[in-house]
Amino acid sequence: MKDSYLTLADPVTGEFRDRGSKFLAYAWHIRSEPEVQQHLESLRKLHPKARHYCYAYRLGLDKNNFRANDDGEPSGTAGKPMLGQIDSFGLTNVFVVVVRYFGGTLLGTSGLINAYRNATQDAFLKANIVEQLVEDVYQLTFGYDLMPDVMNAVKKMEVKVLRQDFGETAVLEIAIRQGIREQVFTTLKAYTAKVSIEEAALMETVPGLTIEFLYVS
Repeated sequence: MKDSYLTLADPVTGEFRDRGSKFLAYAWHIRSEPEVQQHLESLRKLHPKARHYCYAYRLGLDKNNFRANDDGEPSGTAGKPMLGQIDSFGLTNVFVVVVRYFGGTLLGTSGLINAYRNATQDAFLKANIVEQLVEDVYQLTFGYDLMPDVMNAVKKMEVKVLRQDFGETAVLEIAIRQGIREQVFTTLKAYTAKVSIEEAALMETVPGLTIEFLYVS
């Protein structure tokens, strides 16, 4: 199962100029569509005198959630070449905006395509592109009698512990890479129930241990 993707580690900028027009690219790692409008609004405040705010994004492991917006430029001359650069670099969960300041000279269709493509490419060439793991976050709730076994299992599996709460009952919030989720839970059940891996694979629950899915990270 695919449980990783390439994306941007940090926000990044790029630039391209042609015959007086200035094209400023801004790109971010995003996780959801609401972030798109937030970034657009911030750029409109930063560049109130710009002529266009063209953008493109692609979201999800399957990369099926995407949009290319020309923001008043001739159809297909801005958003589409920008989206093409996202795909050329193999990225997803990425949003890029190119802010244009008009220089007084019309660039034509090919000139616009070249400008928006190159501004976006300049940003991505400067970017720190990283492999991002897709992790499922779970909450483990258990009695203190199971604590040594649960903690040993968590340590052995090298999962990421996000939160610990030791009140009336013990609570751990852990992040597990999706590709090894079943392996992790089988090992956890084996440790806490003190059974073999083969036996644990057939168990749905372990007395005293509650496993609750929270969200995808």
